[in-house]
Amino acid sequence: MFKKITILILLLSISLFAQIITGASSSSEYLPKLKGKNVALVVNQSSRINGEHLVDYLLRNNINIVKIFAPEHGFRGRADAGQHLKNGIDSQTGLPIISLYGKHKKPTRKDLKGIDILLFDIQDVGVRFYTYLSTLHYIMESASESHIPLIVLDRPNPNGGRIDGEVLNIKYKSFVGMHPVPILYGMTIGEYALMINGEGWLKGHRRANLQVVHLKNYTHKTPYSLPIKPSPNLPNDLSIYLYPSLAFFEGTPLSVGRGTTMQFQLYGSPYYRKTPFTFTPISREGAKHPKYENKKCYGVDLRGEFITTSEGINLSYILDAYKHYRFKKKFFLKNRFFDKLAGSSKLRRQIIAGKSVRYIKRSWQKGLNRFKSIRQKYLIYP
Repeated sequence: MFKKITILILLLSISLFAQIITGASSSSEYLPKLKGKNVALVVNQSSRINGEHLVDYLLRNNINIVKIFAPEHGFRGRADAGQHLKNGIDSQTGLPIISLYGKHKKPTRKDLKGIDILLFDIQDVGVRFYTYLSTLHYIMESASESHIPLIVLDRPNPNGGRIDGEVLNIKYKSFVGMHPVPILYGMTIGEYALMINGEGWLKGHRRANLQVVHLKNYTHKTPYSLPIKPSPNLPNDLSIYLYPSLAFFEGTPLSVGRGTTMQFQLYGSPYYRKTPFTFTPISREGAKHPKYENKKCYGVDLRGEFITTSEGINLSYILDAYKHYRFKKKFFLKNRFFDKLAGSSKLRRQIIAGKSVRYIKRSWQKGLNRFKSIRQKYLIYP
């Protein structure tokens, strides 16, 4: 009996510390389907297999790549957030690149003419307003309309199984939130693709011809540190963990550190209360003209925060900022971008009314419970 228990503990330990194998690394499951086909890729700088870019790997294996579709920040992942990119040619491979950001978010039938199969491999961070999800949605929609099979190479969610935030009111649908899910939804991008298909969220309730290449040695509790920045302003694990709490500030006059080396690890402005901690945003790659460029900002440094993937959204940051910002009537931008990020106007109105963190979080629970039952249907991993 003791021997059996020892063996069981050993097996559990091996599974816990076994290296995660990404969908891209399970090439035997998708390479045969690409052979002899005209292939289009949806990729960026995070699309790597054993340190090599997926594009280079596929070309080396004689796969006929005819086109690359690039999401926000571009194929090489260097463009500013919100920067509209033009179509072009990749200087390293000579492949044509079509930008799926700006006015052209969805591939047209002309874009897909002659394409036999689509391959999607982009690292997500498990947050509703991260726009790679919207790019996935439009790729699935176009693939279904043009009857082209789509393979999604799954990647871990660095925010693990965290589920928190208001479920999006569909009236506030935008490119930073297209589906009725909470801010933290606790799924991999492959599981999310299955949910888009299964819940009929594509236009006309279409369904894509979808295959997800699964991760190996992964659970939603498995810690995962990204080897490559998923976008220019998420430089490390802490920024990724803080992103769902700090992105609200993008709908306010406060800075979250764009133009510094501490992006999404602080908040402040020249009009926040005077504090010992200051920072000055400057023009940098990924933030050519950041908010308060070359101006001294006062604020809060969060680099000492200890956050795990079991924690939810921390509302104390946005409540503190509202309390200590000099011009409260101008705290929420007129374009109502804050409401799009939050999922409705409710959070903005709750902050203005002085509601507590506990009160606000309670108001999310009914929607969260509904979402959890939907989510459960599409989970691949425990």
